[in-house]
Amino acid sequence: MAAAAPEPQGKYDLGFARQVYGNIDGGDKLAMCMQCGVCSGSCPIGETMDYGPRKLFMMVRAGMKEAVLKSNTIWNCVSCYNCVVRCPRQVPVTYILHDLAAMAVREGYVEARKSDNARFAKAFWWSTRKYGRSDERLITAKYYFSGGLIDGTRKGMANMKIAMAMIKAKRMHLGAPHKIKKRGELKEILAKAKEIQERQPATPEDVK
Repeated sequence: MAAAAPEPQGKYDLGFARQVYGNIDGGDKLAMCMQCGVCSGSCPIGETMDYGPRKLFMMVRAGMKEAVLKSNTIWNCVSCYNCVVRCPRQVPVTYILHDLAAMAVREGYVEARKSDNARFAKAFWWSTRKYGRSDERLITAKYYFSGGLIDGTRKGMANMKIAMAMIKAKRMHLGAPHKIKKRGELKEILAKAKEIQERQPATPEDVK
């Protein structure tokens, strides 16, 4: 039996598809999607998604911007790339989902900002930007306590056994964070990347 169509949330944005085609990584390939469902069928956690990639792409075409950017599909992707490898039209499904998630944050959707994926990504990016590499201890602590002191303490205690095992196996070090050399050069690269990212994005009219 076919799944029921998603209920529309808010007004339809008929320029949304053009916005995705022109501003999302891989979005220009989205028009090649023939709705075969291989992507959703290949996803190992498809059952945890509210729509799945195939249906989400249909929603993009329909202009259901709010529903797309509030969907958990764009956050639950684990980047296994099964969909990318198996897509008969070579649509870069994973890249599109990731960039839609970035758009959701950029445009202020509350669900996106509060998601576990977004909070973890922020913690990971903070460590990478500050030290030039990821530090599991700091990333974990920043991620855990981003949900509040009580939530962070609870998660930390629940995972204490895993942390001690990693330390014992020398997979997580003690002491000061490791840093790369020439962090100044990294900061310059990141500053330039931010400058490029913050340039005025194309409007739907620009990509008609």
